[in-house]
Amino acid sequence: MSDLPPDLPRLRTLEHWLTLSLDRVRERITFHEQRQREQAHGAAVRPPVPDWILETGIGQRREPLYVHVVGSHRAGKRQHPIDRAQALRALSDGVEACAHRRPDTALHVLD
Repeated sequence: MSDLPPDLPRLRTLEHWLTLSLDRVRERITFHEQRQREQAHGAAVRPPVPDWILETGIGQRREPLYVHVVGSHRAGKRQHPIDRAQALRALSDGVEACAHRRPDTALHVLD
């Protein structure tokens, strides 16, 4: 015994409904494939997480205040990611190292 309708008009209706459903499924698949491609591209072009942060002061000049290790809870809101060379330069120019995570120790800077 078949679970399909016995007459042609109902079979055509079922065929039409299945075609529309299949179109919706294919659209959803296309959407998710595009989303995966965008996420992969975003991950590929995302800049690396810096190891150091430069915290600056308030005002127009925004003088450097502290060098922090990324993840330091003591870093203020005015943060700028910097690379190793910039962190070394800032410390050698007299910018203070954060006393909490000691970036100067991590960078092997001796006083």
